[in-house]
Amino acid sequence: MSGVDRRAFLKQSAQTVGAATILAIKGAAPAAAHSGLTDLTATEAVAAMTRGDITAEAYAQALLERAAALPQLNAFRVLDGDLVREAARDADRKRAAGAKLGQLHGLPIPVKDSVNTRTLPTSYGTAALRDFRPAADAAVVKALSAQGGILMGKTNLHELSFGWTSNNGTFGPVRNPYDLSRIPGGSSGGSAAAVAARIAPLAVAEDTWASIRLPAACCGLTGLRPTYGRYPDEGIMPLTTIFDQVGPVARTVADLALFDAAVTGEAGPIDPLSLKGVRIGVPRRFFWEGLDAEVERLATEALRKLTDAGAVVVEAPLPEIVERSPDVAATIISFEAQASIAGFLARSQAGVSFDGMFASVSDNVKTLFKALALPPNRPSLEQHEAALALRAAMTAQMTDWFARTGAAALLFPATMVPPPPIGAEDEVTIGGARVPLAAAVARNMALGSCTGFPSLVVPAGLTRGGLPVGLEVLGLGGSDRALLALGLALAPALGRIPAPKL
Repeated sequence: MSGVDRRAFLKQSAQTVGAATILAIKGAAPAAAHSGLTDLTATEAVAAMTRGDITAEAYAQALLERAAALPQLNAFRVLDGDLVREAARDADRKRAAGAKLGQLHGLPIPVKDSVNTRTLPTSYGTAALRDFRPAADAAVVKALSAQGGILMGKTNLHELSFGWTSNNGTFGPVRNPYDLSRIPGGSSGGSAAAVAARIAPLAVAEDTWASIRLPAACCGLTGLRPTYGRYPDEGIMPLTTIFDQVGPVARTVADLALFDAAVTGEAGPIDPLSLKGVRIGVPRRFFWEGLDAEVERLATEALRKLTDAGAVVVEAPLPEIVERSPDVAATIISFEAQASIAGFLARSQAGVSFDGMFASVSDNVKTLFKALALPPNRPSLEQHEAALALRAAMTAQMTDWFARTGAAALLFPATMVPPPPIGAEDEVTIGGARVPLAAAVARNMALGSCTGFPSLVVPAGLTRGGLPVGLEVLGLGGSDRALLALGLALAPALGRIPAPKL
């Protein structure tokens, strides 16, 4: 489709949506003659609204109708269509008045329900805070709003962000758009499900240990956990003092770059890196071991595509200390979680103490939290200090590894398995053996959390059963824009995966 034809198509789609406005959200969604709008990437949608090819109101309406048509995903905890539409109309008024438009002009953005918003309640996925309204938006929400982004509801999540599945005992499980019986990953499962299902092209997630990257991998998306501290975390419930990092999930790396520019102010273009001669580390030991057969097949095929495009595989062994990253991450999170949550509740004036909140936490999270993060099972101060020392050594040794090898990034399967079934909270089966769920879905992602290095997830493909598999691409600390440039090159080399059939 030519540029002129595409613009005409967008205008026609917008007119069709506008005629159906009164049917949206409060009643049954109409037949979607506007599917072209919901398929737009964030970059495409913002460009079309900025040019005037479509109105922000028509685009918002298309997304709201898509959300209304897919309640079975349980992706949203709160979604107020009237607020979204009014914000979109305001965006249209600003454009009509000739106002300067932001980088996210008119873009509805779902936000994980652990990220404070003053116009919608923020529950952190737990019953005691169901109706809590923070006094102010989180810093990242302020940054997105300043660039013209529109809050599109709060997305469902794993309760207190303390888990991998987004099987929320209070608000119900989020379901994977590729298979409704499967998890979307956690804890940011609602954000990922919404983006994969074409309810929105870009969403806010948050990652302590894998909670951006795992949902991205499970839902066939791209996701970025930036260098620790690159994006502001004020107004986001933390589990630690050193791991928690907000970030985006999207369907394209270009949209991750758009988010990065909007939040950081680094607005210069990021050009795709040529893959010819790019050195990519492939850590066969540990990260490529014990994989499900389909994950191994797809990851190996993806690596072949990259080498065919000219990438150079670097198989220099990683420091052995990296294999301790899951234990280090688990110790630090378990030791710090209770105090981190309690302190945040006090600072946010949530009106409830940790104990008061915890009394109504769902059984699955309460049991896990007691087993890992409360006395007498919580790690000791000495174990915590030892884990912090290991983390510092790990970061230093990995920094040296990148300097010695000249690798642009590491590449490995994001998870050991495709998305497990909903209800598999403890173990999964890999090659006939029972494996702890935490290892199967998060083992490989602990290194990024421990080092604070930027980590990008890109889709590797679909299994023969139609389930997404993702690759993690981990760069050196501070190399976020270079990592995004590499990601822009990886995407065309790996190819796109089909949308879910919903």
